[in-house]
Amino acid sequence: MKSLCCWAAAAVVLVSTGCGGPPPKMQNEATRDVHSYAQPHRARTTHLELDLEVLFDRKVLRGWVTHQITRPDASAPLVLDTRDLTVSKAETAESREGPFTATKFQLGAKDPVLGAPLTVEVPSGATHVRVHYETSPQASGLQWLEPSQTAGKAKPYLYSQSQAIHARSWIPVQDSPGVRATYRARIRTPKDLLAVMSARSDFRLANPKEPLSGDYTFRLPQAIPAYLIALAVGDLEFRYLSTRNGVWAEPSVVEGAAREFEDTERMIQAAEKLYGPYTWGRYDILVLPPSFPYGGMENPLLTFATPTVIAGDRSLVSLIAHELAHSWSGNLVTNATWRDFWLNEGFTTYCERRIIEAIYGPERAAMEAVLGLQSLEKEMKDMPPADQILHIDLNGRDPDDGATLVPYEKGALFITHLEKAFGREKLDNFLYAYFHQFAFQSITTRAFRRFLEQTLLASDPAAAAKVPVEEWITKPGIPSSAPRPVSDAFVVVEQVATAWAKADAPQTKAKTKDWNTHQWLRFLNGLPEDITAGKMAALDRTFGFTKSGNSEILFEWLRMGIQAGYQPTAPKLEEFLVKVGRRKFVRPLFEALVKTPEGKQRAQAIFAKAKPGYHPITAATVEQILK
Repeated sequence: MKSLCCWAAAAVVLVSTGCGGPPPKMQNEATRDVHSYAQPHRARTTHLELDLEVLFDRKVLRGWVTHQITRPDASAPLVLDTRDLTVSKAETAESREGPFTATKFQLGAKDPVLGAPLTVEVPSGATHVRVHYETSPQASGLQWLEPSQTAGKAKPYLYSQSQAIHARSWIPVQDSPGVRATYRARIRTPKDLLAVMSARSDFRLANPKEPLSGDYTFRLPQAIPAYLIALAVGDLEFRYLSTRNGVWAEPSVVEGAAREFEDTERMIQAAEKLYGPYTWGRYDILVLPPSFPYGGMENPLLTFATPTVIAGDRSLVSLIAHELAHSWSGNLVTNATWRDFWLNEGFTTYCERRIIEAIYGPERAAMEAVLGLQSLEKEMKDMPPADQILHIDLNGRDPDDGATLVPYEKGALFITHLEKAFGREKLDNFLYAYFHQFAFQSITTRAFRRFLEQTLLASDPAAAAKVPVEEWITKPGIPSSAPRPVSDAFVVVEQVATAWAKADAPQTKAKTKDWNTHQWLRFLNGLPEDITAGKMAALDRTFGFTKSGNSEILFEWLRMGIQAGYQPTAPKLEEFLVKVGRRKFVRPLFEALVKTPEGKQRAQAIFAKAKPGYHPITAATVEQILK
């Protein structure tokens, strides 16, 4: 593991090859965030304190938040983002201890995407602003689950999902990735339920048999943007994986999750060798119910993960490598606005595959890179050119619209192009220096480009000429000079897929007996898009895809079944869509259904059953598709 002093040294070594000295320290530049009402250049939150009661009977959070602020403009009000919050009172004080006195506040007009601004008057000398409020039962950043919707079927469950701009639906906050703050929290719950957050808490780690109190406290001394504040409440148990890593999940899920994720400590160590010390203390994983709308969410200290990656063979744990990599790319160095989202996801996807390579070998990483590019190209076929740009313009749009494969896979391919042009050692030094240079800052694409130009590109002009940076970042599509990952493990897969495309080929089954998940996905993706129902029936008789317990394989098979009109997949499709709320699966399946009048009618019927179990983010996605 590289020492802390080597962070700066890496930058010096890198630049000395061509620039004659270390890169200048760059300050985080002021940037307007079109997705936030906040005016941090006038009054900025630096620390939050939450005191919330979790009311399952009403499906609301009730309490208050205190903002510690700095005011470059001594007369400025504090402007916060809200969405569907009921604000009862605002107060100010000159210190954390108070006394707090009432002050005037005003909620502005509601925008369908941004919510409503909350403007609080702050008298001279006041440094703390407290807002008393209650959330809506329909808060877009919270999902309330009935006991029947959980694995244990006995107790209710609550979890948050704040990215991109959903923190404002459960906290009045400056909801911009460009505003970072530390936080403390007190969460009061029913006494038979446990609360966990993206923050430090010693409860039950030292003594797992400690009785539940219903009153939990948390603290996070590192400054983070609001979208990384996270809360979950439920019937949870913990399993140690290492001294700094473990798994939280419902009792019936926790053992399987611990087995699936037991390589996590090795992943942390591999990432530290590449990118420097893990600065957050603990790295725990919370396995959520299957309604969770994403594969994972990189909340500091506590990754939220979907149970759909528990395949029993660790074939899908690249998701954990991805969320772990966010501890450097995203959480440590953060996109300043949502049009800079690729700075989070492109770097993270690249780093994820380096971690996978270190733990599981180059072939596994290569297979995942090939599948990633294949999925990107497939998605781009139906994507407007404006959405194929890394530095995407999201003005007037919901930032969730930018969560396509472009920032992930195109972004990672750009970093891979830099590796091919400059060599892995020099790129590793660059990334190491980049994470040090901008640690605990939120930066723009412009700031990244300036750092890239002054360090890596300046170190070797001949190599720099091979990478069209402007085309990568501001133009649609994939540059013709982009590297294309290859995998030797896919050679036999393509041969078998070709044989099946030409004829029913059950004799090829012997060649597939040792295939892993990635090879099966490549096989399915290699079959003709106009595959017939008869061909699918032959495949099903040979390989039993409709009965697959692997969520990734089953998803691809169900999508093919919709396109081919293969009726034996119909019951499984409905079962899958009602049970699983992960947008990666839900969105393409509903999009495939609505392409025909009969399919749309079926989609509406399935959604009527599934909606009560979907997170608001997933439900909104499907409602838009059905329109």
